Amino acid sequence: MSQMNRRRALQLLAALGTTGLVAGCGSDSENTRPGSPIKIGLIVPGSGPNKAIGDEIANGFQLFLNLNDQQLGGHPATLVTAEEGETAKSGQAAVDKLLKEGVLALTGVVSSTVMFGIRDAVEQARVPLIGSNASPVSLQSVVYIWRTSYVLSEPGEALGNYLRQTLDASSRIAVFAPQTTNSRDVIEGFRRGYEQGGRRISTPVYTADLPNPSKRAYSAALRNALARKPDAVFCHFTGAAAVSFIKQLYDEGYEGPIYAPGFLTEGSVLDQLDDGEGGALRKQIERYGIETSLNYSADLNNSANRVFASAYRKTHNATPTTYAMASYDAAQVLDKAIRLVGADPTPQQVNLALGKIGQIDSPRGAWQFNQPRTPQQKWYLRRVQLDGRLLANVVVTELATLG
Repeated sequence: MSQMNRRRALQLLAALGTTGLVAGCGSDSENTRPGSPIKIGLIVPGSGPNKAIGDEIANGFQLFLNLNDQQLGGHPATLVTAEEGETAKSGQAAVDKLLKEGVLALTGVVSSTVMFGIRDAVEQARVPLIGSNASPVSLQSVVYIWRTSYVLSEPGEALGNYLRQTLDASSRIAVFAPQTTNSRDVIEGFRRGYEQGGRRISTPVYTADLPNPSKRAYSAALRNALARKPDAVFCHFTGAAAVSFIKQLYDEGYEGPIYAPGFLTEGSVLDQLDDGEGGALRKQIERYGIETSLNYSADLNNSANRVFASAYRKTHNATPTTYAMASYDAAQVLDKAIRLVGADPTPQQVNLALGKIGQIDSPRGAWQFNQPRTPQQKWYLRRVQLDGRLLANVVVTELATLG
């Protein structure tokens, strides 16, 4: 780590009231001579409905490099970006481009469609992919694909277990989600967690998959489902669709709690829902409640998160999300694996080393890879409530360790 970067890191740690060098700064020794330069390929969407998540992923990986003198495992690292797009074909083109660049490893990937589309190419190329978002349940039996995010059934399962223990057995839960493979994974996890001891959820209401829904897009489906007087709503939406769904749910007269995987309120969603002090929408949220399950919250109180969240806010003037955190961890994972290999690492050596890195000191809390190459990690219950003058996702309790 250069003297200037070291000084900046120590100033940051001192301001946070921490001592010693924590997970945010991973270089083992300032006297170690840098190894040969390496390239890492980043696959993210630069446009379209997933661009915001792609930006978070790019920001998270780059932040780790910024805090570690632009090195991974003692090697100067260059991040080469390729456009993910939204299809298997566009994903394949991104992989082909990055392989021609001679990358040591790949990372990123927002869309499950793209992840499925590039699976065979990655496995055949024998270049490790550290996926930092897309993680469908059916992506199994892979050797070179690792994921630092989650398996899509897990947030629903964690929340289902919680609601089974807290809601009355007679409670009626209405379930809403867009018609996608991701939604079916999420709902199947929720069903697995909740439907025990004779409990049942209602038949899910699947809506069209609308990146930018109209103001009345969900009204008919909501009206029909709410006529059955549900005691609670479980849903799975993200981004603009999440904002629209929540607003329309209240507009249709729903007066009850909302439960969902944490993607419902990640990113800029809360900013768009918050109509300020005295606002009708804020009053409804505070009165009826929105609770979500996720593997991360920016207010987690651990040393790794204090460094990560503070540096992220300083750099981007925004609260970090689970997407940025998972990408930061993807960089951290590669840093550890490449360091284990040493000089002149090859993709195959790095892939083998990934299975030996052990526990990760992460902003989400400690985790490690399980046999299917996904995290064994904690899941948290978060409640939308005021944090100062703004709505925020505040951790209430730990839900479960899954993976």
